[in-house]
Amino acid sequence: MRSINAADITEAVANLFKQANYNLGADVLAALKKARKTEESPAGRDALDAILENTRIPAKENIPLCQDCGTAVVFLEVGQAVLIVKGDVSKAVNDGVQQAYKEGYLRKSMVIHPFSTRTNTGDNTPAVIHTTIVPGNKVKITVLPKGGGAENMAKLGMLLPVAGRQGVIDFVVKAVEQAWSNPCPPVIVGVGIGGTAEKAMEMAKHALIRKVGQPSPDKENAALEKDILHKVNNLGIGPMGYGGRITAFAVHVETFPAHITALPVAVNLQCHSARHRETVI
Repeated sequence: MRSINAADITEAVANLFKQANYNLGADVLAALKKARKTEESPAGRDALDAILENTRIPAKENIPLCQDCGTAVVFLEVGQAVLIVKGDVSKAVNDGVQQAYKEGYLRKSMVIHPFSTRTNTGDNTPAVIHTTIVPGNKVKITVLPKGGGAENMAKLGMLLPVAGRQGVIDFVVKAVEQAWSNPCPPVIVGVGIGGTAEKAMEMAKHALIRKVGQPSPDKENAALEKDILHKVNNLGIGPMGYGGRITAFAVHVETFPAHITALPVAVNLQCHSARHRETVI
């Protein structure tokens, strides 16, 4: 059994959220540059030029990439041979979020009583934490500051099994079409298929942290990703909704077995500022 101090988790979470908000990953930057080379629309190319310039300034000056610094989403993979000592894991994560959003001058966007007073919590907590227990004696932490414009475009469809593969494609493409420019394209399209309603939604969110454009290791899923991406990029929405071919960088699909009566399909869109960071303790 390996002991990990809760304070180490707090420190890691704080650093990850600051870096995620200041610097895009190499995979996202590569996708943006590739999009700039292949986009056919002049207005779309201009939008991509502005986006690329926007990635340069925050990285240089340590300021947020976007004024919406997001809901603090955290994925924890906790080794079953790990013992967290000197603190509570959830509190350690939330302390890290609080620290990052204060020290990093990141906008605080979380409100309590969301259907009534909507009072700001003042420190962007609580985080949305997804925890899984895995083999080993380490903890992997992945943070995803999720902007509201993209998150508001999430969709869940409880399809009938007869809808099949084509029904899944149609549902996902329609979700992107209805979202149009709201999620700040080019987007990453996270898709969760199977399980239950909440499992599908979690998979769609988790799919967003995969390296941009890396195909699913499952050949059937990878083929589905390719077909959906082709249709999405034929919608003509383009960068920031100005028209063009590059509406999405990638489609990432995750699947799980489903009940014989059900075909849950979830869509979660990530904006072009696809912010996430990870570390292993």
